Amino acid sequence: MIKALTLSIALIGCMAGSKKEKATAFAERPVVLQNIYSFKVAALDGGSIDFSTFKGKKILIVNTASKCGYTPQYKELEQLYTQYKEKLVIVGFPANNFGAQEPGTNAEINEFCQKNYGVSFPMAAKISVKGDDIAPIYKWLTQKTENGVLDAEIRWNFNKFLIDENGNMLAYFPSKVNPLSEEITGKL
Repeated sequence: MIKALTLSIALIGCMAGSKKEKATAFAERPVVLQNIYSFKVAALDGGSIDFSTFKGKKILIVNTASKCGYTPQYKELEQLYTQYKEKLVIVGFPANNFGAQEPGTNAEINEFCQKNYGVSFPMAAKISVKGDDIAPIYKWLTQKTENGVLDAEIRWNFNKFLIDENGNMLAYFPSKVNPLSEEITGKL
């Protein structure tokens, strides 16, 4: 009986050791994070934007609004896009999360952008950039656990995220950073 008890304790010890080794091996495996190329979103004009088509270019993603003090940044965003379009894509994401400054429909937002700023860069359909209804792409942009690089809190309109040529997070810029600033152009 003592031999059986000793054998049982030894077997339990071996099994516990092997479970611990398996848990350690599992914990040490690298986490594979998705990059921006796994996203496809609805476009403002009713089509879609497939981020995998931007491989090899940097991508600047901006949450936009038509009735904001930063709205004139559309002009600089368009200039930036025109100047660097061989190596940069800008994608605007209209959002009504701050002060109800983007109340329009997709059609109204599209008309506003064309009429007032001649926007030619891709614009996504209106989304939420924070809160319980945050769009999956903005969850990826704002959470280090998703993008592997940084956490960012969207506090207002015209926050900017720069993605490198391989689809990975490169940098974040708050609203006050002008699209034509050295902070951004220096990374292009």
